[in-house]
Amino acid sequence: MTSTGSEFTVFRCLCTLLGLIFYVGDIVSDLLLSVQYFRSGHVTWAALTLVFVLIASVCIQIFSYAWFKDDEENEENDKDLSTWHLIGIHVLQIGILTRYLQLLKKSFKSLCSSKSQEEEPLSRFALATDLSMLRMFETFLESVPQLILQVYIILEHNHRSNLQYISMAVSFVNIAWTTVDYRRCLRRSLPHINEMPSGIPTAVYLSYKIFTITPRILSLTLFIMLSTFSTLGMALIWLVATIWAFVENTEFCTSRVLEHLYRAIVGVILIFTFFNIKGENTKVHMTLYYIFTVCHNLAAPILLFLLKPGSERADYFLPIIFFILLSNSLGLGFLGLYYSLLHPHKPVGDVVDGMEKLNPEPKTTRLDRFLQI
Repeated sequence: MTSTGSEFTVFRCLCTLLGLIFYVGDIVSDLLLSVQYFRSGHVTWAALTLVFVLIASVCIQIFSYAWFKDDEENEENDKDLSTWHLIGIHVLQIGILTRYLQLLKKSFKSLCSSKSQEEEPLSRFALATDLSMLRMFETFLESVPQLILQVYIILEHNHRSNLQYISMAVSFVNIAWTTVDYRRCLRRSLPHINEMPSGIPTAVYLSYKIFTITPRILSLTLFIMLSTFSTLGMALIWLVATIWAFVENTEFCTSRVLEHLYRAIVGVILIFTFFNIKGENTKVHMTLYYIFTVCHNLAAPILLFLLKPGSERADYFLPIIFFILLSNSLGLGFLGLYYSLLHPHKPVGDVVDGMEKLNPEPKTTRLDRFLQI
């Protein structure tokens, strides 16, 4: 990994600690909700809640282990952990917790030491970016699907509980936090691009993501309420997005099998929000993506109104239609505002939602191949 030489401040340490709290809180609340469903006899809901947690956890443990081994082979790791130790912690599904503890340990040690950060064998920002990427995977494999499931249960089956609301709130905070933290960590870790400014630019970027992801969640929920076979439509969108990742010929992983898994996960993420998977100019791709998603979002309440008589009399129907319209408009407005006025640019390169070096070189580090958002 490359190092920026930037200071890893107390604020960044607190952000890491908050990220750990949000991660643990999200997992624990979903596990407790699954237990509650089992005890109340809703076995299907409990199983689905648990499946989302397990799928996300297994996927991020696989990538976490692979990255540990890659760094070890490239001598970018201090080799605190033996191979068997690495295998053990990832089998126990605590690899990401180990990464958090490792980053916090290095960060506190750095803050208490007068030695230059350049002496560290692995940049703390590289560690933080690895963690943020893993959290990004976890968010779109677990937190977003959980929100869809819980909203569906509330709207279609009128089943509500305090634990449901807690789980949904934590998932929503997780989405917001992870999206911005990943963006800031990635830009901070790469020396050839400008950092993402804090304050108004960060707030506008967060608003763009939240106001485009939230109506996506609601519209997909309405499609499932229309018919559970709508999940086949979601699978088709995932397939098209995954094929696009294959066509773009991403080169993120050192293993062909892991690369295929990575592309499949990218396909899942693209169901809900746009990512630049190659770090190149994607104005056309982004425009087409949001034209499709806005039309798809608006189609959900219209089809529910036409094909499911009586739905328009439900208390939630008009508020959801209004929210989807308003949220899509706000999201696209913040998108245009961010990339036209607030996106950090360089004289050459750093194109919309992508990055180019002043002197292009073959991409040799994992950071260079991370998703651009």
